[in-house]
Amino acid sequence: MKRILLITLVFVASLTYAQDTTSYWKTKGSLTLNFTQSYFSNWSAGGDNTLAGLPKFNFDANYAKDKISWDNKLNLALGYTVIGNSKAMKSDDLIELYSLFGYKMSKRWFATMMLKFSTQFAKGYDYSVDSSTYISKFMAPAYLDFGPGVAYKLPEWLTVNISPLTARMTFVNDETLADAGAFGLDPAVVDSNGNIVTHASKTKFQLGAKITAAFQHEVFKNVILGTSLELFSDYLHNPQDVIVNWKTLIRMKVNSWLNVDFNTELFYDKSVKFYDAAGVDLGPKVQFKQNLMVGIGITF
Repeated sequence: MKRILLITLVFVASLTYAQDTTSYWKTKGSLTLNFTQSYFSNWSAGGDNTLAGLPKFNFDANYAKDKISWDNKLNLALGYTVIGNSKAMKSDDLIELYSLFGYKMSKRWFATMMLKFSTQFAKGYDYSVDSSTYISKFMAPAYLDFGPGVAYKLPEWLTVNISPLTARMTFVNDETLADAGAFGLDPAVVDSNGNIVTHASKTKFQLGAKITAAFQHEVFKNVILGTSLELFSDYLHNPQDVIVNWKTLIRMKVNSWLNVDFNTELFYDKSVKFYDAAGVDLGPKVQFKQNLMVGIGITF
């Protein structure tokens, strides 16, 4: 919670400070609490009590003056689910900052500089394998992308940015995870007995091309569709193995403070491997998550 407050306050304060009296900034934000709950008492068909909560914070700050534009987006989420008497299990976890600085070349086209940073707040576990050994945590992993490019914009609902020279840094700030080669890092060097000779580097550098497309529109009355697609190809290593990250949110507004949200995320990176409980390498897999929740929220 302290990390959430600190990151939120620093981001909002810095953008607020940057605003001048001529109001070239447009800001909007939302804070929602999504939840699901079920309760059973003497229920002959059986079932476990369930409680899930997922708070989310989203803030946009966009600047436009003459030929200069600067679009900023901060997304935060941290949710847990409790089933029966089991320990709370993490259901979602996100720290994401996206910034796109642009110089207008024509009505729709901009020369741009893109930056994106993402990580998570808390430790994560593969509950199907082992609920006591974490497989991720804050800054393990973390991703930083930045590079020049060009963008095509249709104001208010579509932006496509093409960055042909994007630097990507992957950080795994945990020696155990880094040594294991987690998140595409080269693992530690070991001897014939399995003892570590040289610890792995906690960072990985990639240089390639990145395409980002973001769409948001009210497709029906009180039904908003938002989707974003990111594609990255590493020039330095197997450029044909494209990293894919596709997110979709469908929000149905019941009234000014009550929403029903359905969101999905698909991620694929061939360098990220999976292992079973015995440590057998299962290879890369398409990663997918989905949430359907009722949300109470405010916008500002």
